[in-house]
Amino acid sequence: MRPAPRLSPRPLVVTALLAAILLLAQISLSFLPNIELVTLLLLCYTAVFPLRQVLGAVLVFDLLEGILYGFGLWWVMYLYVWPIWVILSLALRRTSSGLVRAVAAGGYGLCFGALCALPYLAFGPGAALANWVSGIPFDIAHCAGNFLTTLLLYTPLVKGLSLLQRQGEGTAVNGDKQP
Repeated sequence: MRPAPRLSPRPLVVTALLAAILLLAQISLSFLPNIELVTLLLLCYTAVFPLRQVLGAVLVFDLLEGILYGFGLWWVMYLYVWPIWVILSLALRRTSSGLVRAVAAGGYGLCFGALCALPYLAFGPGAALANWVSGIPFDIAHCAGNFLTTLLLYTPLVKGLSLLQRQGEGTAVNGDKQP
């Protein structure tokens, strides 16, 4: 049996910071119904950071959400909706079209309510359907918010995160090694 790989503190700290940014972004816009930056941030994180770090940040974010707001039925859906979005975001790494990314983020916002209704199937299909249908107006707002924030903020956020990632790896902005 070989020993477990040694974990470097840097990726753990970066993962924690990514999760903290997700939580702060979510809390800062929580007064607006279904307008959030988590979808955009995860799309950006997936473009810049390794999948393991992004999924780690999602897990920490989910745990913090449960601690802050309680581990109710709503929390169960967070365990799958954000990882699903991260996996879908992997496919968007290859596109250079901001419009394609914005449409995908908007589409995910539109589908969010249906995904969130899945735990309610435990109470019967009627409960899941009622939950989903009652949230459709919020899903439309979610769609519009995701579309606009992604269209406007994706490129500058990815540039900034990429710059920070390179600097953290010991490479200066101009490509020279940092002392």
